[in-house]
Amino acid sequence: MADSDTGATAAGIAVPEYPTPRSSQCPFAPPAELLELRDAKPVARARIWDGSTPWLVTGHAAQRAILTDPRVSTDEHVPGFPFPTQAMAETVAHRPLTIFNADGDVHARIRKMMTSPFTRNRMEKLRPAIQKYTDQLIDQMLAGPNPTDLVTTLSLPLPSLMICELLGVPYSDHDFFQEHASVATKRDVTAEENVASMQSLGGYLTRLLEARIEEPGDDVLSDFAARVKVEELTIADATLLCMVLLIAGHETSANMITLATALLLESPEQLALLQTAQNPQFVANAVDELLRYLTIAHLGQRRIAREDIELEGETIQAGDGIVVPLPAGNWDPAAFPEPDRLDLTREARHHVAFGWGPHQCLGQQLARIELQVVYGTLYRRVPTLRLAVSRDELEFRGDSLAYGVYELPVAW
Repeated sequence: MADSDTGATAAGIAVPEYPTPRSSQCPFAPPAELLELRDAKPVARARIWDGSTPWLVTGHAAQRAILTDPRVSTDEHVPGFPFPTQAMAETVAHRPLTIFNADGDVHARIRKMMTSPFTRNRMEKLRPAIQKYTDQLIDQMLAGPNPTDLVTTLSLPLPSLMICELLGVPYSDHDFFQEHASVATKRDVTAEENVASMQSLGGYLTRLLEARIEEPGDDVLSDFAARVKVEELTIADATLLCMVLLIAGHETSANMITLATALLLESPEQLALLQTAQNPQFVANAVDELLRYLTIAHLGQRRIAREDIELEGETIQAGDGIVVPLPAGNWDPAAFPEPDRLDLTREARHHVAFGWGPHQCLGQQLARIELQVVYGTLYRRVPTLRLAVSRDELEFRGDSLAYGVYELPVAW
């Protein structure tokens, strides 16, 4: 089990609290204390919200090693698992095994069922639709109030439209499922709020699945409904898979669109590279650098050791919790020289913004294409885009599992 003693690590470094708040002067950068810990000791203890002290794996090489190690488990039902929030700890009994918390053959079976909608070829076929929706949303933005909030005019609608089209969920219900997705990713909700929200969203998706069993269409809901019909999945299993895709499918991309825009508006030289880019490969490369730099999955990935593991001179014992703060790895100078410098020409494909190993983000191809289209379109079409408030007035989403900005007032 994770050590809960106070004191210091073997190297004499005091056990830090995790997560560490970001500096208001450097809101795009990981916390300085986290980077200092990585440089001093890439595998070290940290204290989380419940007083336990799981291992914090902060170095880029160490992160990739631990996330691919078969002796490490994602099963949150194992005692000692380092939950990111109290609500998630208190509601674990309500969560069956999913793509996020299953291992081995069970994980492989679930992932296989969810992979076909997200193949690279299928995602590329969505590029024209993503471009169409992006242009329409920008048209509406330019015809509407100036200034406006980029979150409500572009960042949130675009990925919501695309995941709805892919799944077969009516976009007219977007206010409902966006509200519940927000509850699922907040750190400060109560267990009761979490359960109530997931029950509401689950009931909604179950009704859609039941309708697809009777009248299938050309969408992911229909794919899952067909599996229910032949008893390959239960209706509860199918509902859970759809919920995972609906929540993850828009929350992360929306935050990346907003946060990257805020960053680029402070980086005019890098912004100019995107505004004048003619080569789609340059834009694709820029997306990976922005993913590396911002790493919106800022609270990292959680694991528990099934066996003893030697890593970076430390012994992670069976039953020890493990936290992998992805921003620290993506700012590791051993993997990315001058990591604090945004460089859209950098080769950054080896970043861990989508995780690493068998549990890498399933929807990363869709996210990449959405970001390529937005970054390759918005700043070119609206070359005078600027913040409508000072950067100090922006409210950053440190209380959410996905880092971002609540509102981004922009003008042109």
